[in-house]
Amino acid sequence: MDCVTVILNPSSGLAYRRPDPARVGQIFRERGLSVRVLSLDRLDAIASAARQAAANRERVVIAAGGDGTVSAVASTLVKTNTALGVLPVGTFNHFARDMQIPLDLAGAAEVIARGKVDWVDVGSVNGRIFVNNSSIGIYPNIVLLREFGRRRGRSKWTAFARATFAMLRRFPFLAVRVEAGGEAVVAQTPFVFVGNNEYEIRGLEIGRRSSLAEGRLFLYVPAPISRLGLIWMALNAVFGRLDPGRTLAMREIEEAWITTRKKRLRVSTDGEIAVLRSPLHYRSLPRALKVFVP
Repeated sequence: MDCVTVILNPSSGLAYRRPDPARVGQIFRERGLSVRVLSLDRLDAIASAARQAAANRERVVIAAGGDGTVSAVASTLVKTNTALGVLPVGTFNHFARDMQIPLDLAGAAEVIARGKVDWVDVGSVNGRIFVNNSSIGIYPNIVLLREFGRRRGRSKWTAFARATFAMLRRFPFLAVRVEAGGEAVVAQTPFVFVGNNEYEIRGLEIGRRSSLAEGRLFLYVPAPISRLGLIWMALNAVFGRLDPGRTLAMREIEEAWITTRKKRLRVSTDGEIAVLRSPLHYRSLPRALKVFVP
């Protein structure tokens, strides 16, 4: 394998777990690989560096960071022959977990060194790529309030808790029309969730995916619900008692159109927020991303 590019986000994850560029380089040299490490903390700069590497026909680009970093890199590698490697150093590392990539640096580097690759799906909303999920409604607003709190000096978790409490107090409903699979649903709902392939919504595996290569989106629209009901729904899901029959859910769809009264609305893609125009066109891009896998 030629010299490969590692894009390290120094602000990803928890401070005590963040590797320095020298350590990242050493881990790969120990496995016979030559790397150049770019330390970048802005997602636009991360995407630009990955795009340039793909344009230069580099065979490998490695994202060292959390899901936002992985998504930024992956979005530039879709439908190219450049393979994505993942060093999961974020807080949650959902993509790495679902791909069964080891969460320790040495184990993840070993996956890349062994050279086994596979093609997985990505999702798209109005042309914006996501590897995990996208949502509208309550969650994008929580993220914005969380980031506002962090800029005021609060820790990530404190800012998240305060933002969640603030949004539950306001609890805005969203009027949506969802068209998918030949059906149309009109609803007043706190959020709409669209996953890249199907998410488990109950039990100990809640929030996990068994496959990222089914060529489908998982679309979930909860029925009208109170503040207490929303919290109760989440608790029931954790303990495996969620009743999908009491919600509006459409699964295993290839694409969907979501229309709201607002012409422009906040949309979360892999935890990052963008303002997009309604209607939102979601679609699956089957096996569009080449990834190093165990």
